Amino acid sequence: MRITSALLALLSPVLASAVLAQDSGITFKSTELAPGLYMLEGQGGFTGGNLGLLMGEDGVVLIDDGLPPLIGRVQAAIDQLTEEPVDFLINTHVHGDHIGGNEALGKEGATIVAHDNLRRRLVAEGMPTATGSSAPAPDDSLPVVTFSDSVTFHLNGREAFVFHVERAHTDGDAVIHFREDNVIHAGDAVFNGMFPFIDLDSGGSVDGFIAAQERILSLTDEETRIIPGHGPLAGKQELQAAIDMLKDAHSRVRALIQAGRSEQEILEANPLADYHDDWSWQFITTERMTRTLYRALSD
Repeated sequence: MRITSALLALLSPVLASAVLAQDSGITFKSTELAPGLYMLEGQGGFTGGNLGLLMGEDGVVLIDDGLPPLIGRVQAAIDQLTEEPVDFLINTHVHGDHIGGNEALGKEGATIVAHDNLRRRLVAEGMPTATGSSAPAPDDSLPVVTFSDSVTFHLNGREAFVFHVERAHTDGDAVIHFREDNVIHAGDAVFNGMFPFIDLDSGGSVDGFIAAQERILSLTDEETRIIPGHGPLAGKQELQAAIDMLKDAHSRVRALIQAGRSEQEILEANPLADYHDDWSWQFITTERMTRTLYRALSD
């Protein structure tokens, strides 16, 4: 992964704290969304993104694998549900808080699946380390099956449709739709109840992010459960709220740019103040969200 200043600011303290968290009370909570289909959510500290798990007689499919130091905790949560090893690992995007366990699972025989661009970035730019730098990606951490547009898994009596959303959170995002179960794992194309991280330096874009969310929304109804990259389990209403917020925030910053305001003047005007209490969080604060929108609209 290319370690940009924005990404370093996001991941570096998180990865370092996760190393120290080995002796903490971090665990993973499992929530069954359909027979054999689970959301795994970290408890007791930052553990990386939310995971998905599908298991049955045809095999075990894991979606994302969290931070590197916590793969043992992830495996312990899986072991409580099944004695079988992970057969397939789907990476939703390239960030280290979602693919940190790749090497460990790859060594144990999991087939790693991801978008073409994710593998290209790992080969060219390496994997993030606990200090926020990057190192060459070990062979066992690399996807061995990649796709450009979509791929479908036919396992355990259901279909898992994995599709690419272009230039959204990054340029290699994958969303997984369990059609029969009405469940979607959105990766970091959805941050539930918080400002999203849109990694412009890794091919992401604000317009692409909104388009990705609208595509996901088109697949939902009032009963759909959405596993977001970060935040609690979501549904159609939560996703619509996220889209409405980002579109409005985008419009507010664009209006100030069109009025000739500089980045500093826009920050001082604080156009996202109305969203601060509900959407700002530790990593993507109101200021950082404003800077992202300004940069996206100015490039």
